[in-house]
Amino acid sequence: MTTRIIGTGSYVPEQIVTNDDLSKIVDTNDEWIRSRTGIGERRIATEDSTSDMAAKAAARAIEQAGIAPEEIDLILLATSSPDSCFPNGACEVQAKIGAIHAACYDISAACTGFVFALSTAHAFISSGIYRTALVIGADVLSKLVDWTDRGTCVLFGDGAGAAVVSADETGVLGLNMHSNGAKGEVLTCGSRSNGNFLLGRKPELGYMAMDGQEVFKFAVKKVPECISQVLEDTGYITGDIDHFIIHQANYRIIESIAKRLKVDIEKFPVNMEHYGNTSGASVPILLDELNQAGKLKRGERIVLSGFGAGLTWGALLLEW
Repeated sequence: MTTRIIGTGSYVPEQIVTNDDLSKIVDTNDEWIRSRTGIGERRIATEDSTSDMAAKAAARAIEQAGIAPEEIDLILLATSSPDSCFPNGACEVQAKIGAIHAACYDISAACTGFVFALSTAHAFISSGIYRTALVIGADVLSKLVDWTDRGTCVLFGDGAGAAVVSADETGVLGLNMHSNGAKGEVLTCGSRSNGNFLLGRKPELGYMAMDGQEVFKFAVKKVPECISQVLEDTGYITGDIDHFIIHQANYRIIESIAKRLKVDIEKFPVNMEHYGNTSGASVPILLDELNQAGKLKRGERIVLSGFGAGLTWGALLLEW
């Protein structure tokens, strides 16, 4: 018994912010951003919270799966930008969609979050503990970005993607998850600092900071390695894979990964031009777009792979 995706959904805010819009607040321009990242615009939340977007994406996935919210046993929300420290975001989604029988918790693994959460759901389902799970990736990174830092503010956007997964005879074929906390300083976002009456200061909030070159080198090395590992573990080769759905951070990273794997870039769908880097939401948003467009056929083999802060990275191979 394994885990199969039976429904997908996604949601992005209505507000579009283009590269030209950003050129009005920081020293940048459309050509500079596009040539280095492949990003042309992103969606920015003005009314939606993380749990709002997650619930909307979840509702669409549940509708496509053809199940009732009450049938869900487990909700996992991959996010780095929850609405609250507690209650957790998954519980907030549960309340909004009426999944009254689900156990709920968040997974914090940044841009690898959805892959880690889907892997965790698979472990629960394949062991027989649960039968149906809702896996969501959602982030409002616009509230973590320093909008005066042109090195980061041009990269990120907001959005949510979700998948309903259930026990089946086919689906997840193999997976791996990796972390290297010793390299965590290359991509950080501080939480509320320690501030109280004993220290004589109030807490302060941190903003995102990134060593772009180090992240690039990490991604183009580790992603091909973990994809090759999951293929070797399951007895497949790159030629057996129909789609490589990779975290949408930077088109140059995707190109480099394809070259290292010696795979035609056409097998690497992209959408970062329209959404930027949506962190934990990027893989499920792209997965849903392909699904809704009818580009995923039953029996096709798909690799999902994420990489991000932690450092974390991983890959999952599934049959659609």
